[in-house]
Amino acid sequence: QVQLVESGGGLVQAGGSLRLSCAASGSIFSASVVGWYRQAPGKQRDMVAVIIRGGSPNYADSVKGRFTISRDNAKSTVYLQMNSLKPEDTAVYYCNVFYGRGRDYWGQGTQITVSS
Repeated sequence: QVQLVESGGGLVQAGGSLRLSCAASGSIFSASVVGWYRQAPGKQRDMVAVIIRGGSPNYADSVKGRFTISRDNAKSTVYLQMNSLKPEDTAVYYCNVFYGRGRDYWGQGTQITVSS
């Protein structure tokens, strides 16, 4: 079992920046996919950014050019740098680490609120 703890959420004005961190209790070196998802009130959970092992990051069209995902295997941490935030980015953000073979872990979520 791997525990994921997210941090870095909060309230920010439009145009501002935040950096989310997701610390895993176990190694993420062998994870097939690490990523960030978000869920706004009344909406489904959507992919924001993912990194597939050995590949390049993939981003939702709505965040391309503004968000950057990265992973530090040595620290077992996944990051999401969010710049030029917009009110429509307001949501609960979840970290995900997927190893395959039924090993799929989610963080508890962190609230991001962007005021206009």
